[in-house]
Amino acid sequence: MTVTPLPELLYTVQDQVATITFNRPDRMNGWTPAMERGLRELVDRAVQDDDVRVIVLTGAGRAFCAGADIGRLQAAGAAGSSSPPAASSQADPPPRDGDFEQRYSWLLAVPKPVIAAINGAVAGVGLCIALYCDLRYMAAHARLSTSFARRGLIAEHGSAWMLPRLIGPMHAADLLLTARTVDADEAERLGLVRVLPTEGFAEAVHDKAVELAIWSSPRSTRIIKGQLARAPFETLAQATREADAQTASCRDSEDFKEGVASFVQKRAPRFTGR
Repeated sequence: MTVTPLPELLYTVQDQVATITFNRPDRMNGWTPAMERGLRELVDRAVQDDDVRVIVLTGAGRAFCAGADIGRLQAAGAAGSSSPPAASSQADPPPRDGDFEQRYSWLLAVPKPVIAAINGAVAGVGLCIALYCDLRYMAAHARLSTSFARRGLIAEHGSAWMLPRLIGPMHAADLLLTARTVDADEAERLGLVRVLPTEGFAEAVHDKAVELAIWSSPRSTRIIKGQLARAPFETLAQATREADAQTASCRDSEDFKEGVASFVQKRAPRFTGR
């Protein structure tokens, strides 16, 4: 296992799983520009590491991420319209056009599965980050809220686009307009998360990530993740034609041959990702 400490993030690799931990437990992992930059740097590191097949995002202490750092919100509220435009532009990235190039939507383009391990409270931008993950596991005691409407804000970071596609238009409108608090059981009923017991939560998520790393072909997960990300922008015919082309290419791949061999021989696969 490798452990790399950073001021506001931790990075560990174990069993082909990279875990990135938001590490401001005394501030409920309130989000900062440094954390945003660090998250992208560490995800890029995990993508470049051939020994990593799955990426897990989680939080230290009682929260996953309870939203933007409250000190920054208070400063922004006090400044109001009198703050100069440059004050926000220093933290905000420049506008980009691509669907998978937005502030957090780039997580959809990460070629490895990304799991949100929601260990505690999650709200605001923290919830937005979780929405862009491929899988979301939530501790049984945890709660979530969009929070925006109760802070005088709007549905940020594409959440008004993502939520209806994950849980349906009416449920999304409910969570966004009311900004009410939702417990883990309700979040699971909505189809937003899968709930795991609070005790041993981190270990349980790690076990699921390891299962994914061992039993699923990295080549397959990379392609399937791309199919899922592009599907909302495609017609059924386009998605089917892409699937047909990818199926044909699979048959010459090392992972396909290994997948068949391991199934016939009743053993764990030794996938290479090629």
